[in-house]
Amino acid sequence: MAVKGKKTQNTSNRKEKSKEFVSVNKKKKNEVLSESDMEDEEVEVVKGKTSQKKANKKEKSKEFISLNKKKKNEVLSESDMEDEEDEEMQSVDGDEGGDSGSDMSSDGDDAFAGDFLQGSDDEEMGSGSQSDLDSDDSDIETKSKAIDEAKEREEKDALDELRLNIKEAPDEFRLPTQEELEVEARGPPDLTGLQQRIKEIVRVLSNFTSLRQEGATRKQYIEQLKLDLGSYYGYNEFLISSFVEMFPPVELMELIEAFEKPRPITLRTNTLKTRRRDLAGVLLNRGINLDPLSKWSKVGLVVYDHQVPYGATPEYMAGHYMVQSASSFLPVMALAPQEKERIVDMAASPGGKTTYIAALMKNTGIIYANEMKEARLSKLTSNLQRLGVTNTVVCSYDGRELPKVLGNNTVDRILLDAPCSGTGVISKDESVKTSKTAVDVQNCSRLQKELILAAIDMVDANSKSGGYVVYSTCSMMVIENEDVIDYALKKRDVKLVPCGLDFGRPGFVRFRESRFHPSLEKTRRFYPHVHNMDGFFVAKLKKMSNSKAAPAAAQVAEDGGSEIEPSTIETPAPQSNVISKKEQNKGSRKNKVDNPSLKRKKEEKPNAPTEKRKKYKPPPREEISKAREEKRQALREAKKKAKSAI
Repeated sequence: MAVKGKKTQNTSNRKEKSKEFVSVNKKKKNEVLSESDMEDEEVEVVKGKTSQKKANKKEKSKEFISLNKKKKNEVLSESDMEDEEDEEMQSVDGDEGGDSGSDMSSDGDDAFAGDFLQGSDDEEMGSGSQSDLDSDDSDIETKSKAIDEAKEREEKDALDELRLNIKEAPDEFRLPTQEELEVEARGPPDLTGLQQRIKEIVRVLSNFTSLRQEGATRKQYIEQLKLDLGSYYGYNEFLISSFVEMFPPVELMELIEAFEKPRPITLRTNTLKTRRRDLAGVLLNRGINLDPLSKWSKVGLVVYDHQVPYGATPEYMAGHYMVQSASSFLPVMALAPQEKERIVDMAASPGGKTTYIAALMKNTGIIYANEMKEARLSKLTSNLQRLGVTNTVVCSYDGRELPKVLGNNTVDRILLDAPCSGTGVISKDESVKTSKTAVDVQNCSRLQKELILAAIDMVDANSKSGGYVVYSTCSMMVIENEDVIDYALKKRDVKLVPCGLDFGRPGFVRFRESRFHPSLEKTRRFYPHVHNMDGFFVAKLKKMSNSKAAPAAAQVAEDGGSEIEPSTIETPAPQSNVISKKEQNKGSRKNKVDNPSLKRKKEEKPNAPTEKRKKYKPPPREEISKAREEKRQALREAKKKAKSAI
């Protein structure tokens, strides 16, 4: 019995140890699997730590395997010792107990066999879990190897690309030779190479002393930059040369890039019919996404995107707003029209500025909207009717002849948005890049000078609230802007006053060899790359007197003026002619010295009053209209007579 009790105790101990072994295996397996899962996630997030985690996993797997082996050996050694003791006890029982002992031994063998089989099953479970763990470790190793290989491949590719770029691009930029340029001209244009060369030239010009090629001059770099810009962006030589003279290289590139992008769509609220807040709410409900234009405008709206055409909404048809560029607001704001004034818009079509003036005047006073081209009159009249303007008279005259029609010194303010080359609106009309030449710009400048003199003559210097002329262009050429204003300052008794605009760059006081009046700092220039609007120029003149005479000669000389009207200069006789006359009349003078009548005449001549030539005054408008009506009546009568004769 004692032996049997000992045997049962041994079997129970084996069972407990096998259970402990299985539980330890499961626990270790869960720990290793959880750690491997966490490490897999970390491998995916942070690829740089894969090698370190891989080493940790290998060490842990080795420790786990060695621990399993130790546990297994301990269990197996204990079971072997217990088996030997059982065999000894069975042999003793067989000698003493006979049949009963054999029965007991058979029963004991069956129980022991069951325990042993159960232990073998546990060992098989442990070996299965170990094989699963080994497979997980192999999956982690393959993943980490794949990540490491991909990373090494990327680094190798990046290094090869870097070496290739370094090999292709030399450290120092060198201008192309004449032979290379000829080869480029024969083949198709390499836009990528042109763009890269433009960037390199701009970089060198920004720090010329340290980056320039040895032996190369700044002029060579600039000439190459002109050629490349003309080829890449499609400008003619004249226009790109003008821009290069006006702007430094970095700013020049910003300007040209700005010309390649469209300007924002802007709307002007018609305050004769609605308010900006109400209009914005209605248009937002219609699917037009917009915001107020800026702080400097109380009526402007900028459109970001639209689901419906912004030029065909019911509000547009009703005249609640006008589609107008932001730069077109500026001349009217500088003019600052007052109620009940007489104002002339010398180039009015399509009517954006005219209707803005009428809105500021609240449909009071009178506006003369002049447009020389008859084909554009339909746009002007339709916009005036749509926006509800009732104080405007539309006429079609050459602006240079308007003083003969309206009379001199008869209006309070004049807006002259002069016809120009359009070099500030290239983003709207890309044909300007190639169509405008130096001759076109010179012709525009000549016309603008004639128009501004006509505008100054029409303004009344004695007006209580006015006497102002606002000159504006959508050009960036100095010859069309500062040169025209400087010409007006020399020809008429006017002065420049601030435009009333808080932003914009001041005009040029000096440009290359030209020197202008110092007061030209009061003019304003607007650029697309700075103000995100079309290129524009605005100047405001105040008429000081109604006389056409230019300022005093001394003042003009101080201002550097060189152009003076011929009528204001007394041309002395040539010196050679005077000398010859003196030599011819020497003898006759000696003979006539004693004649008293001649002495009397000489004394009377200096004292004789000199009569000034009277200025031509045009007839009043009533007489002009009466004469026209008489001509029309005569023509009607002539037509009637011709019909009756037939």
